Amino acid sequence: MFIRLCAVILASDAYAAGACESILTLKLDHAAVTSAQVVAAGAFSLPGGRAGRGRGPNPYKGLPEFCRVQATLTPTSDSDIKVEVWLPVSGWNNKYLAVGNGGWAGTISYADLADGVSRGYATSSTDTGHTGGSGSFVLGHPEKFVDFAWRSEHEMAIQSKLIVAAMYGTAAKYSYWKGCSTGGRQAMKEIQKFPNDFDGVIAGSQANPRTGLALQQSAIAHAVLKDPASRIPTAMFPVIHKAALDACDALDGLKDGLIQDPRKCKFDPKVLECKGADAADCLTSAQVVAAEKMYQPARNVRTGKAVSAAFEPGSESGWGALIGSGQPSSLGMDQFKYVVFKDPNWDWKMFDFDKDIDRTIQADNGMTDAVNPDLKPFLAHKGKLLL
Repeated sequence: MFIRLCAVILASDAYAAGACESILTLKLDHAAVTSAQVVAAGAFSLPGGRAGRGRGPNPYKGLPEFCRVQATLTPTSDSDIKVEVWLPVSGWNNKYLAVGNGGWAGTISYADLADGVSRGYATSSTDTGHTGGSGSFVLGHPEKFVDFAWRSEHEMAIQSKLIVAAMYGTAAKYSYWKGCSTGGRQAMKEIQKFPNDFDGVIAGSQANPRTGLALQQSAIAHAVLKDPASRIPTAMFPVIHKAALDACDALDGLKDGLIQDPRKCKFDPKVLECKGADAADCLTSAQVVAAEKMYQPARNVRTGKAVSAAFEPGSESGWGALIGSGQPSSLGMDQFKYVVFKDPNWDWKMFDFDKDIDRTIQADNGMTDAVNPDLKPFLAHKGKLLL
């Protein structure tokens, strides 16, 4: 019995290896498989000899044997969407998993591919149609912006499912999406625009709506960074955070270092205003005003209408990513440079909160923003969403 079982396992592995190589001949619409090969257990290394995430355990060291498929998708003449699909040679759980991106994407999410395939999922990732982490690819390439906004994810799902079926001789029983930040926005765009692509979706920390986030980052830059007197030292972020906790931590009846419902918190950073001379542990009057504006949404100065969400009390530990360097986040500013004004030399200090807000919203025209609240088509086939 043991010998017969070993023979069955070896035959299965040989079949999987052959199936992997045969994917090279798979015919796909507006797409081509460029490589399909089995990677031995623990043998994967990042292209170009790049290191892993730089912290924590190596996510590739313990990988099982898998079939690595690389493909290029060309739904338009200006599309050049790279996709990788990793398929377990043995132990497939009969499920397909697509993983999302961060920021402006521009790279395959290798660590997430590794996590998926190590858990038995046939897993895919895309660079969304360009390389590099900036928005400069948009200039002169409107179709590439569409690829980034939603088309690459949808096309990846279609072609990856065909590759999965070719590998295993059967379709995946369930299809899932998992993403955070831009990957969370991609998740919401998928279930709103293509509700049948996935059975289950995880939309973590979604960077959505993208235009609202860019407008928020612009408002913060003008409030905190434009005038040097308003800039809040990074050393003050934990001080402001502690003051917010002191004011609101116990509102839920439990002092545990968390603000349970920030909407109920009425924290005023003015409590940290210097009483006498400026000091390292207090805020100047200009910095108090800047801190107050951190908790406010971006608004159209003409109409008073809020066009973004606002930071809540308790968020202060994360302010460094937006204002810690003394310059606004390039993620949002690239939206203005390359999508709205189409000028790589555009200066963020010139943004007009009367005229340019409408221009920003019109430039995106719903391309990246995923804000349709009607999820009935997704729920109609028992789709599940973790938001």
